[in-house]
Amino acid sequence: MFSILLLVASLLTLAWFYLKHHYDYWQRRGMPVYEPSGIPFGCLDSVWRQERSMGLAIHDVYLRTKEKVVGIYLLFRPGVLIRDAALVRRVLTQDFASFHDRGVYVDETNDPLSANLFSLQGQSWRSMRHMLSPCFTSGKLKAMYSTSEDIGDKMVSHLQKVLPEEGSQEVDLKKVMQNYAVDIIASTIFGLDVNSFDHPDNKFNNLVAIARKNNRFTALFGMMIFLVPSIAQFLFKVGLKNPVGLAMLEIVKETIEHREKHGIVRKDMLQLLMNFRNTGKIEENDEKCFSIQKSPEGHIKAISLEAITAQAFIFYIAGQETTGSTAAFTIYELAQYPEHLKRLQAEVDETLAKNDGKITYDALHKMEFLELCVQETLRKYPGLPMLNRECTQDYTVPETNHVIPKGTPIVISLYGLHRDEEFFPNPETYDPNRFTEESHNYNPTAFMPFGEGPRICIAQRMGRMNSKLAIIKILQNFNVEVMSKRELEFETHGIALMPKHGVKVRLSKRIPKMA
Repeated sequence: MFSILLLVASLLTLAWFYLKHHYDYWQRRGMPVYEPSGIPFGCLDSVWRQERSMGLAIHDVYLRTKEKVVGIYLLFRPGVLIRDAALVRRVLTQDFASFHDRGVYVDETNDPLSANLFSLQGQSWRSMRHMLSPCFTSGKLKAMYSTSEDIGDKMVSHLQKVLPEEGSQEVDLKKVMQNYAVDIIASTIFGLDVNSFDHPDNKFNNLVAIARKNNRFTALFGMMIFLVPSIAQFLFKVGLKNPVGLAMLEIVKETIEHREKHGIVRKDMLQLLMNFRNTGKIEENDEKCFSIQKSPEGHIKAISLEAITAQAFIFYIAGQETTGSTAAFTIYELAQYPEHLKRLQAEVDETLAKNDGKITYDALHKMEFLELCVQETLRKYPGLPMLNRECTQDYTVPETNHVIPKGTPIVISLYGLHRDEEFFPNPETYDPNRFTEESHNYNPTAFMPFGEGPRICIAQRMGRMNSKLAIIKILQNFNVEVMSKRELEFETHGIALMPKHGVKVRLSKRIPKMA
C-alpha cells in the first residue's frame, strides 16, 4: 500500500514539475509574458467557464498588456499575442512568408470537408485562392446584385407586415438581417430560394442553429479547431462528425445532381464551382462563366464534391454572420447619433431621386457617407474580433532579440486594435467622419477589418455590397427612432461578435413623399 502511495506521490510531483516547466516556456526564452494563465486553459480560462467568447478573451489580454509581443498560453500551447499595429501589418504583409498559414484544423486527405479556403495551407491555399478569385470580380458581383435586391425587397415586405400602420415598434434587426443574409448566401451561392422571412425553419437557418450550439464541449472544441488542430484531427479520426458540413454536403449534392440532370444553369457561385469541377478553371470572362462547360476530353477535373462543399460551407458560415451583423450594427449606431442618421437618410433620398427611385449597383458604390458609416461599423465591430496565424519559420521580432519559434500560434486582437484610443481617438464614439480625408482622425495602420495581406477576406466586396444594400432598404422604407447611447453585450461563445440580446431598434413606416 505504501509503495502505491509513494508511486502516486512521485507521479504527481513529476506532473507538477512538468507543468511548471511547460508554463515557464516564455520566461526561459526571455519573452514578455502574460502572467494570469491558468492551467490547463491558459489565457482562455474564461472561454471554458463560458464567460467570454474567444475573441473577447484575447481582447482582455490585449487590454492588460502593453508590450509589442506577449507570450501567452492558448490552452496548454505556448502562443504569441502581437499588440503593435505596425508589427501586425508587417506580419500579415511584408513578412507573410513566415506566417502564411492560419494554423487551424485541416485534413485534406481524411476530411476533405475541412479543406476550405480559410483553413487550407501552403500551396493548397494558394491554388484554391487563385482559382476562386474570379468568383468575386466586379462583373460577377454586378450579376448577383439583382438577386440581392429581390431579397432586400422581401425583407422590406416582411417588416411592412409586422410594423403597425401608425407609431413605431421595436424590431430585432439582428434576426431580420440574419434572414436577409442567409437568403442572399443561399441564392447567390446555391441558387436556392429559401425565403427565410416566410419560412424561418428552412434548412439553411437550421444550419445556423446547429453551428451556434453553446455548451462547454463546443467551446472547448472551437478552441481546439483554432488553436490545437492536432487534437481536433485526432477526434475527427476516431469518429467525430461535422453535422453542419455533412448537412451542407447533402444540399450541394442534391443541387448539383438536379442541375446536371435537367441542364439548369444559374448565375451563382455554385455554378462557377461546378464549371471549375468540369473544366479545371473559372472563366475570367463574365459572359462565358455562366455556361455549362466541359474539358476538351470531357473529363471531370480533380475537384471533388466535398471540395466544392468545403468552399460553399466557409462562404455560407462567414458570409451570413458578417453581412447581417454589419448592417444591423450600423442601423443600431445611427439610432444613437441623430446627426449621422439624418445625413445618411438624406444621402439615400438624394440617390433615389437621381436614379428614378432605384439604387443601382453603380449608384450604391458612389454613396460616400454610406461608405464612411460602414467603415466605422467595421472599425467598432470587426467581422472577426481576432486573427490567427502560425509561425511557419523561426522569426526574430524586428528591433528585439525575441525569437518566435516555428510552429507557434499567433493571435491578433482586431477588436483591441480597433478600440484602442492610441489609434482611434474616442474609440467608443461612433464617428464616421474620422475616415474623411479632411479629418483623418485615426491611424490607418491599425485599421484592417477584413485582415490584411494575401489572406485578406476574398469575399469582402460582396459582404460590403450586401450590407450597404440592406442599410439602404431600411432607410428608404422606414424611420429609425432615436435612442439613448448604449453598448451591446456579446455572447460568450463562438468567434464572431454575436449580440447577446439581439440588436433592438424601434422602426416605423415612412410615408412616401408626394411627387
